Amino acid sequence: MSKIIKTINQDVLNRTITRCRERNLIIPTFKQLTHPELIPDAIKSKLKSVGLWDINPINLFRITWKNDIHTGLFGSVNYLEIPKSITGVDARIIGLVGKYFPTGAHKVGAAFGCLVPRLVSGEFDPEKHKAVWPSTGNFCRGGAFDCALLDCTAVAILPEEMSTERFDWLRQIGAEVIATPGCESNVKEIYDKCWELREDPVHIIFNQFDEFGNPIFHYNVTGPAINEVFQNIKSDKSRLAGYVSATGSAGTIAAGDYLRKYFPHVKVIATEALQCPTLLMNGFGGHRIEGIGDKHVPWVHNCRNTDCVAAIDDEDTMRLIRLFNEKSGHQFLRSAGVDQTTIEQLPLLGISSICNLLAAIKIAKYFELNYDDVIFTIFTDSMELYQSRLHELEQEKGGYSDLQAARDYAGVLESQTIDYFAELNYYDRKRIHNLKYYTWVEQQGRTYEEILEQWNADYWTELFENEVTYFDELIIDFNKKVGLTG
Repeated sequence: MSKIIKTINQDVLNRTITRCRERNLIIPTFKQLTHPELIPDAIKSKLKSVGLWDINPINLFRITWKNDIHTGLFGSVNYLEIPKSITGVDARIIGLVGKYFPTGAHKVGAAFGCLVPRLVSGEFDPEKHKAVWPSTGNFCRGGAFDCALLDCTAVAILPEEMSTERFDWLRQIGAEVIATPGCESNVKEIYDKCWELREDPVHIIFNQFDEFGNPIFHYNVTGPAINEVFQNIKSDKSRLAGYVSATGSAGTIAAGDYLRKYFPHVKVIATEALQCPTLLMNGFGGHRIEGIGDKHVPWVHNCRNTDCVAAIDDEDTMRLIRLFNEKSGHQFLRSAGVDQTTIEQLPLLGISSICNLLAAIKIAKYFELNYDDVIFTIFTDSMELYQSRLHELEQEKGGYSDLQAARDYAGVLESQTIDYFAELNYYDRKRIHNLKYYTWVEQQGRTYEEILEQWNADYWTELFENEVTYFDELIIDFNKKVGLTG
């Protein structure tokens, strides 16, 4: 029996099946998103004429790490290796690139993982319900995109201090937008708004912080993508030494659970902002690394599988977005020996991507890793979503000079140290896990019994591996009834 899908509502399903048939909407399975070579040729042929961000139902099949932007079809996993001329360490640091998902960020996958199981079970009625997406940015973008494909209403909730690009795009795609007080780490205010909206049953809340469809997507899609890249780039002596993931909703870090199955000694590292060091020191505060660190531990975070915590100063990330994107920064990087191809690809790293990169450098230094060691991380989105931040920094600090580029390279990259880094023992992990109680049991209605159950490793294995099998069975049956798959 599923722990996530509680009912099958056949009346709603019948209406939704008719709706999808009228809109030529076929839903991919999780297995197809992991292995897009399994996608039928008829669908692949249609994709060639559809843009990556087009509001076209067929783009559901592009919620994968393997989009080939040149052909419009699929290829190998999109990734970028950051060379030693930037990192300063011998270990290889590789990030999966999120820009080539629809919406330009990998969070559209987490939104898919939350919405689709409810859709194919009849728990969500696109003719009646509004889908509410509490978020600090990219998750509600993904949710709004998925809703646009279904022609149903999305309600995006995000802090008012998030980037202008987020708000503009959400309104353009037709979402209802609610801006809550505060910045990146003001998630309690988002939850309060969700409780207010729950009073009207038309609203269905898809909360990425407690919806297991979020980590299920990353366990089953992102984890295998990392493994595939490693198998393709490794030498006989290579070790998959580390996996770094910033903890926003704790969905992406679930790829570490998958990697642990095949690489038992891998270090799974959670990254957060130094200005809001919740995992590192039970801390709190506002910060500028959009997409991570929200003054609580998400319900879907398997704390028992987290080996280390790295806190990154948000000032370092803001300095590097200028070094990686300004003309003077590129000129300096060339003088430092960075090749032109890499320089041209650095805008693939948004603010939280740079946070992940800096955490990977810390790990390499802390564990004294060498050229046989490979560290994987996620470049969640690109600077395309943060151009307003560059304009704000120019207004605040003036033009970006050659001297400032040299300072940022030396002061942020070369001088990145192992401070604000913690290797977690058994009771450190349990301490972090116990913090869930105050948010989820006391405030959000979760049970004392389930928080105890979460400390059992089998709890997570059953969720991450068994539920996705059930989801795919429901999707296959749903598509068969829609009748468009041939």
